[in-house]
Amino acid sequence: MSKQPTYRVVFYNQGHVYEIYARQIFQSDLMGFIEIEEFVFGERTQVIVDPAEEKLKNEFTSVKRSFIPMHSIVRIDEVEKEGKVKISDIKSSDKIAQFPFQNATPKPGNKSES
Repeated sequence: MSKQPTYRVVFYNQGHVYEIYARQIFQSDLMGFIEIEEFVFGERTQVIVDPAEEKLKNEFTSVKRSFIPMHSIVRIDEVEKEGKVKISDIKSSDKIAQFPFQNATPKPGNKSES
């Protein structure tokens, strides 16, 4: 029996870079979104508690499935085992930016003529 893969997902959210781990990732039926399920967090057997990890764990504790916009994804990696989840602030020197996104819906009164 093969071991279920673990994925590291890095995405941009409201001025922060989130790094989380999950077992299930796939393209959503909602256009432009990635679905993430079965979040993986570190065991609580450690004496030292990481506040950032606890914050993320509390944020995603009751979440069954999360829909992340594709243009917010920085990177998805399949990894051997999960690492520490974290939230990083973006500094002005960092070269991380949200992918430019143009709304695909036409504005009223802008009908293209064929």
